[in-house]
Amino acid sequence: QVQLVESGGGLVQPGGSLRLSCAASGFTFSSYAMSWYRQAPGKERVLVAIINSAGGTTHYIHPVTGRFTISRDNAKNTMYLQMNSLQAEDTDVYYCNAQGLNYWGQGTQVTVSS
Repeated sequence: QVQLVESGGGLVQPGGSLRLSCAASGFTFSSYAMSWYRQAPGKERVLVAIINSAGGTTHYIHPVTGRFTISRDNAKNTMYLQMNSLQAEDTDVYYCNAQGLNYWGQGTQVTVSS
């Protein structure tokens, strides 16, 4: 059974940092590209960043380029999103996804506010 468990969200002041984690199980993690999405209430999920299966290639969707870093540890079946210089506009629920698998975790709430 595929499981994706996001964690690491919280309330942070503008300019602060958070590190999100995505613990994966039930599939061969190292064989899949992985991605982070974000979703605001009542809106569709939007791609934030993607990393290939080996972890050597990443791609970011503006406006997170230069502020967020996606990474993965295939030995731990875990993906990460380091979020720096957070802005109020980054507030959303963040989800992880394995490319090609239509499974979603519960998400983790990120709130940037003073």
